[in-house]
Amino acid sequence: MPAGSRILNLDDLPDGVVVADEAGRVTAVNVAAVAMLGSDLATLVGTQLRDAVPLDDLEGHSWFDCTAPYDGFELRSRLAEQTWHLPDGRELLVTARLLRQRPAGVVAGVVVSLRDARARARDDRERSDLVATVAHELRSPLTGVKGFAATLLSKWDRFSDSQRLLMLETIDSDADRLSRLVTELLDAARIGAGRMRVRHEPLDAALTVDRVLTTVSAGGGREVTVTVEGTLPTVWADADRTAQVVSNLLENAQRHGAGRIDVALAHSQRDGVDGVELRVEDEGPGVPEAIRSRVFTRFWHSGTAGGSGLGLYIVRGVVEAHGGVVTIADAPGGGASVRAWLPCNEPEVLRG
Repeated sequence: MPAGSRILNLDDLPDGVVVADEAGRVTAVNVAAVAMLGSDLATLVGTQLRDAVPLDDLEGHSWFDCTAPYDGFELRSRLAEQTWHLPDGRELLVTARLLRQRPAGVVAGVVVSLRDARARARDDRERSDLVATVAHELRSPLTGVKGFAATLLSKWDRFSDSQRLLMLETIDSDADRLSRLVTELLDAARIGAGRMRVRHEPLDAALTVDRVLTTVSAGGGREVTVTVEGTLPTVWADADRTAQVVSNLLENAQRHGAGRIDVALAHSQRDGVDGVELRVEDEGPGVPEAIRSRVFTRFWHSGTAGGSGLGLYIVRGVVEAHGGVVTIADAPGGGASVRAWLPCNEPEVLRG
């Protein structure tokens, strides 16, 4: 054994473990299992497994009777993990290994693993919340599309040409909204799974901002100023994804901020690496320091502002996929200053 190492024992394991022999008597229990079962070591050791692990399902059926660890199909080597309940109502995730001296032989021992079910329940709730949020975001534009389409189909002759045109324009707008939302959901799924892929091509950051600004600011009704501080280096980045970052930051400032929006680009270094920093600042209420890390999570909303809650989550995912960093600070005017830094990422073959 290497110097300084020690033998792992049951108490080192995070899950509860109960070990029983061929006769069903408990021979070992770790401290995690003692805490979960609400007993003590002296009481559990030597007790029959049936009594030491008093678990039932919601209909009162015993775990020991239902799983029959010492009987049943003789080729079994383990019991699948399932949720069972202690007498006080707590839920545990329970699985077991059936030890046999030879395949299809008698069970020579049973090792039961116990785990608190609250973590899984929390994950299930988060998944349910995610499904509910997605359904809600999809339902609103879909209701508009369905409502106007059904009205036109059933009452076409009752409307004038201008009324029909207005309804069709509304359908087209809601369809675009649905398409954008589906794209955002797919991007969020890729980011969450670590599958966000970006291309690296020479990019003029100032030109990218100008192109996005032409589209986004046209419908925002807010004054937007753009400042380029000094000479910007060429950034090797995904043009479409970078435009998505700029667009999301501008839309976020329009939705949550107030007054003028200031956009600035500057040459910036982080840890000795050249890059370009994009700053988008508004004159709104800003973001309290205590919740700044949360604004980059999925489906985060602030106040009554609309939107899918995916914009800043996607911004962070795209920026980090390029090796960059996105942060939030206070703007000089008291609003929020969202800063996205992208490294130059110049290919090795082009460096002098």
